[in-house]
Amino acid sequence: MRAKSTPSYLAGYPVALTEQVQQLIEQDLLPNMLLQKYPHAHAVRSDKALYHYVLTVKDIYLRNAGQLSKVAFDGKLHVIQHALGTHTRISRVQGTKLRAKREIRIAELFKEMPLEFLRMIVVHELAHIKEHEHNKAFYQLCRHMEPDYHQLEFDLRAYLTYLEITNQPLWFAASVDAVP
Repeated sequence: MRAKSTPSYLAGYPVALTEQVQQLIEQDLLPNMLLQKYPHAHAVRSDKALYHYVLTVKDIYLRNAGQLSKVAFDGKLHVIQHALGTHTRISRVQGTKLRAKREIRIAELFKEMPLEFLRMIVVHELAHIKEHEHNKAFYQLCRHMEPDYHQLEFDLRAYLTYLEITNQPLWFAASVDAVP
């Protein structure tokens, strides 16, 4: 394994935390820690299943937020935009009315991750429907929808750092849990 000086996914976190993650990776302890905490990948494999999953979460927490036109996994998202998910809002004129289309795209690498990580990114993108900026209100909404949001985000970033350094995924389609 080659060590990186500054893990890009952990930028902004305290140096002590980034060094701790780095040590866990170098000692090959991070994979077991993550696998114990999140033992299985989820069963949301298709765009249709993802759409239904996102709508379920949206209907529980953001009933009045408007419809989503499209929800899909995007294979190019992570590579091109260095993003894990995106939300877009497109306004179009149809006759005398202005119609808004909202789309959520999730990086395809989430197909083979634990449900908790998928939920974290879904909650993040849904929160952007109400709060455009990453501000206090945005993170309060994320925590309302997912109380462990910050821990899940950190664990996901630690895993992505591990994946960036080793290129060895931890979860596969064979270790699938059904979606609750």
